[in-house]
Amino acid sequence: MAKARGRGKPVRRRDKRGGPGGGRRKPCQHCRDKVEQVDYKDVASLRKFISEKGKIRSRRITGSCRRHQVQIARAVKRARELALLPYVNEGGREDGPRGRGRDRD
Repeated sequence: MAKARGRGKPVRRRDKRGGPGGGRRKPCQHCRDKVEQVDYKDVASLRKFISEKGKIRSRRITGSCRRHQVQIARAVKRARELALLPYVNEGGREDGPRGRGRDRD
């Protein structure tokens, strides 16, 4: 007798937990510390939300809630405007993707 496929209980989408990142989401750092407003003058904490290239990291990477991610982005932009944070972090690369092999003087 052949095996019957798909005859059991259907698996719900929320019951599927597979692969990396299938676990519970970590809580927002600012919500956990009960921070009402993100401060643009707190450069040390804002650096955690910026990549090595100087880009603002996404909510998926930082684990921030929507409300605090908007405040973080606004605070980073203000800190950049006031020269507290750099717009681009210098990586020490001499040659970029464009202009390889050309010597400019």
